[in-house]
Amino acid sequence: MKKSLVISHNSHVVDNSNGETYSRIVRYFIPEYIISLVIYSMPFFIDSYFIGQLESTSSYAALGSMNNLLHFLIKIAEAFSIGTVIVAGNHNGKRDFKEVGRAARDSLWMMLVLGFVFSIGLFFGAQTLCEWYRLSDELIAHAVPFLRLRAVGVFFTFASLALIGFLRGIKNSKAPMKIFMFGALVFLFFDYTLIFGNFGFPRLGLLGSAYASVIQYATIFVIALGYVLFNEKYRKYAIDLFKVFKDKSHAKKLIKVSWPIILDKATMAGAYIWLGRVISPLGTNCVASFCVIKDMERFAFLPAIACAQVITFLVSNDFSIANWNGIRSNIKKVIFLSAGMVLFVLIFFSMYAEPVATIFDKKGDFAPLAARAFPIISVLVVFDLLQLILSGALRGAGNVKTVMIVRLIVCLGYFVPVSHFLSRLPIRDEMLKVMLVYGAFYIGNGIMSVVYIWRLRGDHWNKTSAKD
Repeated sequence: MKKSLVISHNSHVVDNSNGETYSRIVRYFIPEYIISLVIYSMPFFIDSYFIGQLESTSSYAALGSMNNLLHFLIKIAEAFSIGTVIVAGNHNGKRDFKEVGRAARDSLWMMLVLGFVFSIGLFFGAQTLCEWYRLSDELIAHAVPFLRLRAVGVFFTFASLALIGFLRGIKNSKAPMKIFMFGALVFLFFDYTLIFGNFGFPRLGLLGSAYASVIQYATIFVIALGYVLFNEKYRKYAIDLFKVFKDKSHAKKLIKVSWPIILDKATMAGAYIWLGRVISPLGTNCVASFCVIKDMERFAFLPAIACAQVITFLVSNDFSIANWNGIRSNIKKVIFLSAGMVLFVLIFFSMYAEPVATIFDKKGDFAPLAARAFPIISVLVVFDLLQLILSGALRGAGNVKTVMIVRLIVCLGYFVPVSHFLSRLPIRDEMLKVMLVYGAFYIGNGIMSVVYIWRLRGDHWNKTSAKD
């Protein structure tokens, strides 16, 4: 007979006879956290801070709204990059180096084409997208030129991630880290100089952020391309970019491998787009409040993101030797550790919500609203933490399609209709409406968590995952 959920969880949390020790999990966690903080989080957090110093609520709201759309595209690019890792990695493991080179070549060209298509669509469709997003005329005036500039950066983002996927596929993780770190430094320099007009550069405000992003990803692409093509160690892969016109052997394989990952990542990123669209009609201050709450929670959530990476490779290693008790023990330990770290930051932010929000709101337009909503919404973040760690565990066990299907059903079948209904309620308190809609998003994550727990507590996941 299975133990109750609480008793089962507590027994594994304090048990070091199964799974990894806490100290080893922490050693795995630290580099993942540093990478997430330095490369993926801090530059965008600082960018939001710089825009906040312009004392323009509409600029800050436009930045936050458009970042949701751009985040969606980046997730699609990341999914194809992961597909490249898988295909290139499989051939590299077999020491079939020429096939690795063909995979890298086909991936780069496919990403160049996709990046070009998305960039053109984003550039010429910026006005239509902003109107669909239901932004006010004031926000559209800021968002459209910003989005058109960022469209150029999207092209370089897709191209760069193809090359990064190749490098990771051949087990070179240090070079991508160094390239991304250098790119982040380039971004921060130009972000600071172009937004405020320092060092003789023109003062461009919000557009300065867009230019800095284009320069960042163009730099990453040039460095990564040069590193891959001119590194003597990679001559064995025989990467001939122009043979793609005669041989597209890996294009279909890349699409087949990548599409479940694309749907998975795009579903969660798309939920934030929908969330922003529902909130947009409530006014600039509500949009800005949503953006600052989202930024604060994402910063607090970084330990969970790093822990999700850790649990994926821990489960994948234990799965190969059928160490089911070790898998369950590690999942519960990682949840315990990540919850402690995330809750610590959330409690701190909740206690000082208004001073923290004021960092991004020099005029005081939306910080009081955000401070009112943040502590209440933060209570529900535990659901997001659970679904993130559990989905990472299921991916490690090969249940990729399970995660994809659950996210797709919950987002389309629950979150979209419920959030739309809540946004239409005749509630005069606009911030209360924001809290209800945002809360519905986290309740959806709670539903996902319940399904994942049911899956992991059963015996089906470890028998069929190879086919999933």
